[in-house]
Amino acid sequence: MGRALRIFIHTGEVSGDLQGGLLTEGLYRQAAKRGVDIEVIGLGGARMQAAGAEVLIDTVRLSAIGLLEAVPYYLEGRQLQKQVNAYLLENPPDLMVLLDYMGPNIAVGKFVRQNLPQVPIVYYIAPQQWVFSTKRDTQNVLAVSDKLLAIFPGEAAYYERAGANTRWVGHPLVDIFAEPMTQAAARQSLGMSAAGKVVTLLPASRKQELVYIMPAMFEAAARIQAELPGTKFLIPVSLPDFEGEVAEAVKTYGLDARLVDKADGRRAIAAADLVLNKSGTVNLEVALMRVPQVVVYRLSNLTAFIAKYIVRFTGKYVSPVNLMENKPIVPELLQWDATPKKMSAAGLTLLTDESKRSAMIEAYAGMRRAMGEVGVCDRAADEILAMLLPPASS
Repeated sequence: MGRALRIFIHTGEVSGDLQGGLLTEGLYRQAAKRGVDIEVIGLGGARMQAAGAEVLIDTVRLSAIGLLEAVPYYLEGRQLQKQVNAYLLENPPDLMVLLDYMGPNIAVGKFVRQNLPQVPIVYYIAPQQWVFSTKRDTQNVLAVSDKLLAIFPGEAAYYERAGANTRWVGHPLVDIFAEPMTQAAARQSLGMSAAGKVVTLLPASRKQELVYIMPAMFEAAARIQAELPGTKFLIPVSLPDFEGEVAEAVKTYGLDARLVDKADGRRAIAAADLVLNKSGTVNLEVALMRVPQVVVYRLSNLTAFIAKYIVRFTGKYVSPVNLMENKPIVPELLQWDATPKKMSAAGLTLLTDESKRSAMIEAYAGMRRAMGEVGVCDRAADEILAMLLPPASS
């Protein structure tokens, strides 16, 4: 038997590690189905490692959105990229998967194109240029992609029009939320009463979000607590380094809150009547668990000003829940609108108005249908392996 085929996954951030882990599992399943040996190596985090990937560098903590916000990570990121480039030259993979994580992925993709032109490149969960529509970034994605695996219907249509070799595989989260936990089961597993209002707060998976989002969100939570005495709050801590800062903020705002480990994060969502949620992939997790939510996002005012007036961001929505069908399923409070007053008002409406809650949950069902059928990660893995192997026998 020949050597194992080597697949290199390059990703970062909490969501990239999650999706990389799901893809790694799919790759091993599909390789076994084809009767071939593979090795998955790359950058990511604990979720990828648990799935069987050899993680060379943990990139989960190297996460920032915005111009000023990214400065502290720039030099460290450049140094790590040099290490990755050197590794790739010494150990060329049979195939490269770029997963989300736009800036570093475009850089390493260009390096591979120039120095290892024989290595095919797949872009999985491509940057959302189909939303922001910047020609230069779109061309960069096309330049480093032999095949693009789209997870949103709109994403597939956009990149097809741009000339990419595109396949729509569906959104990978449907594979892990086929049967979401009920509220009653989640509360029981967390040792909570079945009665009473529970609000789960999801302020941060990046360091700068502790600065720009958490204070406003926690003040909004305090307003909800004042309006609805007895409300309990759950706060999953996405990274261990955040725990001390989050706990201190809970005291500052006087919240009746309990911090839960990341491993119990989905239980904390399922247990809730409402989630106050920063924008990101986790919005989809909340929707798939059929829990009403308010989505918020804030950056530095300077970064927001540049995005609005210089870059001229024109996207209609930012939450992936709204992007799935390009319609307003969940309220989005962004930057100057992401005030404690507006967050608490939107949250109180969803906690007290049953018609608004029911309408959102009904709209979630349509969003779920647009995400595709279960088996997304296996379809994505099969598309990747098809670039290296003959078709699997049925």
